[in-house]
Order: sequence, then structure tokens, then C-alpha cells
Amino acid sequence: MNKLVVFLGFIIPITILSCSTSVGNQEHEVTQDGKNMSISKDKEDANVTKPEYLTLESFKEKVWNFEENPEEWVYKGETPCVIDFYADWCKPCKMVAPIMDEMAQKYDGKVKIYKIDTDKERELATIFRIRSIPSVLFVPSEGKPSMKTGALPKESYIQIIDNELLKNK
Repeated sequence: MNKLVVFLGFIIPITILSCSTSVGNQEHEVTQDGKNMSISKDKEDANVTKPEYLTLESFKEKVWNFEENPEEWVYKGETPCVIDFYADWCKPCKMVAPIMDEMAQKYDGKVKIYKIDTDKERELATIFRIRSIPSVLFVPSEGKPSMKTGALPKESYIQIIDNELLKNK
């Protein structure tokens, strides 16, 4: 019985603390009808540039409409872009993800950073013959894109972007 009392005396406070309604940097506002509404107070997140996730349709709008131009690469963007072909289950992809987040901030306004989930966008993965992930497509404003496969160090991505995508900028 003593062990049960000690156990409950230890577990109950931990359970109460872990189930509190305060989560990270969120604040709760009570509306007129008495319901709680969560409001994010992460002002930093609002100003952080992140990679944009592309679907088949948004890829055709922003990068290349291969249905209109099946024989020729015609880039639709105004600035160079980097496209990270990834999958959620892929460990090397998870290593590259924070690097792509950093690149989106570092090159904000100069280079677009896109991500394509190869499990959801199988047609795009097939078009680009993605056999290994991560695969990263580097697309200059003019000229042909180039593909690198595997998780590269951050410095390699920076070097490719600076030397191949921004060389004339």
C-alpha cells in the first residue's frame, strides 16, 4: 500500500504538469462563447522564409509545364530555384531538410527553395527519374537544370547555388 501511495504521489503531479494547456509559445484567448482559441505568439515563425512544397499542378505553374513543352525545358520562374525531392521516411532526407530551411532563409529573394514529396508526387518523381533520395535539382534562370543525388554537406549546396545559380547575379 505504501508503494502505491508513493507511486501515485509521484505520477499525479507529473501527469498534471504534462497535461497543462500551455504549449510552447502559444497563448490561449477565450472567445465570447467561452471556447478556448489558440493563438500563436511565434512572431519569428511568421517572418521566417521556408521551402515551398510543390504538387504536380504547382510545379507546372511555377517551374516547368512539361505538358505544354514536353521536348524542351522552359523554366517558368523569375529567379533560380532548388528542388529537394524527398520522402518522409528517408533518413538522409531528414538530414537535408534543415539545410534546405537554412537555404530558404539565406537566399530569400534570390533563389526559391522547393520540396517535392516523391511518395505523394509520383508522376514528378517518374518524370525526373528519381531512383535515389534525396535528389536535389538545381535550376538556373536560364539554361538546363542539374541534379545531385544523396545528402550533401551544407557547404556543397552553398557552393552550387553561388557558383552555378547565382554566378551572373
